[in-house]
Amino acid sequence: MNNNILNYTIQENDKTVKDILSENLNFSRRLSKKLELYDKIFLNEKVTRLNKRVCKGDVLSLEFDEDEDEYAAIDIPISIVYEDEDLLVVNKPPYIVVHPTKSHQDNTIANGVAYYFREKGLKRKVRLVNRLDMNTSGIVIIAKSPYAHNELSKQMKENKVDKYYYAIVEGIVSNDSGTINEPIARLNAEDIIRIVHPSGKECITHYVVEKRLDNLTLVKLKLETGRTHQIRVHMKHIGHTVLGDTLYGSESDLIGRQALHCYEMKFQQPTTGREIIVKCPLPEDMERCIKL
Repeated sequence: MNNNILNYTIQENDKTVKDILSENLNFSRRLSKKLELYDKIFLNEKVTRLNKRVCKGDVLSLEFDEDEDEYAAIDIPISIVYEDEDLLVVNKPPYIVVHPTKSHQDNTIANGVAYYFREKGLKRKVRLVNRLDMNTSGIVIIAKSPYAHNELSKQMKENKVDKYYYAIVEGIVSNDSGTINEPIARLNAEDIIRIVHPSGKECITHYVVEKRLDNLTLVKLKLETGRTHQIRVHMKHIGHTVLGDTLYGSESDLIGRQALHCYEMKFQQPTTGREIIVKCPLPEDMERCIKL
């Protein structure tokens, strides 16, 4: 077997392999049949069939075809904060994009991860679970298999991933905490700027004041939804634009980008279901701002 494998330890009796795949791992009937057809399902390291009964403690292994990535492997340093068989979590620095775009075709996080996988002998696609703007720093999750990507993406879509950010915003936020529940829309398809508008999608941001500075405030934020530019738009809407966010009207000599950092995520490990908490400390440029 190759190393692109999902291992799952059976936790109960009186089920078939088919039951485990559909009920516990959320595999579609089509994918289960395909794996069976190509002898890609193993029970305790032996090829098995969907109707095979399993026992508690058995190990079910599912082998996926190895696949090379479409991203060029480039030796770019990546800061790994967590890794297991199913996923890789990196701390993205500011000023680097997550994946290639028309204006940034290489030297991205995806290129660096592709290189890391290659050096480790892992034939994996770089499957990004979340993305951050170029000038936002912090947690980026990469799945190592189609199954892990599907599971984590579903958690994201169902708002089951707790996402926490730090932001330094202009002005003194008077309330110690609050919730911004305002829809966000992009009115012009040619423009990347978003605004609060009744036609937009539901967006909910919770904030807590961490520290009040000289006409600046450090806030912790929790996203209940995950829309593009959500924090940046919501903070501007309440009169406290993120420091250095030139797109939304902040000019600052203190920092060369928007002072926004994804510092913590909490989610379920896609295979075991156990809670994973990953954290990334404040980057140096934001630390410098709050110490001035």
